[in-house]
Amino acid sequence: MKKKLKYLALTVAALCTLLLCGSYYMLGYALRPEGLVSRSRDAQASYEYMMTEYPELRPWMDSLQAAGALREYYIESDRGEKLHALYVEAAHPTNKTAVIVHGYTDNAIRMMHIGYLYSRQLGYNILLPNLHGHGMSEGDNVQMGWLDRLDLLQWTATADELFGRNNGGTQMVVHGISMGAATTMMAAGEVEHGAHRQPFIKCFVEDCGFTSAWDEFRGELKAQFGLPAFPLLHTASWLCKLELGWSFGEASALEQVRKCTLPMLFIHGDADTFVPTWMVHKLYEVKPDPKELWITPGTAHALSYKDYPLEYTQHVKHFVDQYIH
Repeated sequence: MKKKLKYLALTVAALCTLLLCGSYYMLGYALRPEGLVSRSRDAQASYEYMMTEYPELRPWMDSLQAAGALREYYIESDRGEKLHALYVEAAHPTNKTAVIVHGYTDNAIRMMHIGYLYSRQLGYNILLPNLHGHGMSEGDNVQMGWLDRLDLLQWTATADELFGRNNGGTQMVVHGISMGAATTMMAAGEVEHGAHRQPFIKCFVEDCGFTSAWDEFRGELKAQFGLPAFPLLHTASWLCKLELGWSFGEASALEQVRKCTLPMLFIHGDADTFVPTWMVHKLYEVKPDPKELWITPGTAHALSYKDYPLEYTQHVKHFVDQYIH
């Protein structure tokens, strides 16, 4: 009997160790990806990528650089980290401003196609922050938008100071893609309430954002490894809370948009399998009015602008023109 109990105890200990090791691996795989430095930190490679994928940007980008109009800005986060952004003032003075948020392992440069939309085509001031651990911002992990939402609110306040000082304050849209869209939605749940209230934000555009970090990781765990959520995801979430201060479940764009009554435009490709299209329908359903939804036919993840640049610009313009004058 004692021998059986000993074997049982050893088996349980071995399984717990295996689970803990697997959870640590998952945490590193998802939140400290090897490609983070090589992809997000490499500004030159990002610039070359954008010129190849969006050649129409080259004359605009070259003119910005020649005129010294593409500028850098740094702030310090509430956690004491230095955060970096790019910004461009509108060609003609205006209080219309767009804060544009990149996705997972991307950076501000890789959002310049959306910057082009607002700056060159709509005449807005633009600010493009690099999220924690991306681009030239400090940090060594991905926050999946949750703690980023607070950094984003610092950036929107900064943009209001930068562009509103000579214009009596700004009228602002926040526009995010993928994890940046989730960050946008998470911030949207804060700006009408309490200490984070920011009345200069008039509307939001979210493009292919996920419902929650939990849902996104659960889907990827099954798609990439064929594993169920239990128990690995639960343990990894607990470790994330212990080490990084947030859990997968609380990083919920779904719960945040429930609280947002400001206008929001939802964009999603109907061929998106990385952030499955069902997520946008769930998000749209819980979001209070006013809201709009545009599903792009045949579009994979984060490619709605690339596949439909004219229509994308028209949808965004029609939406923001209703709330920013």
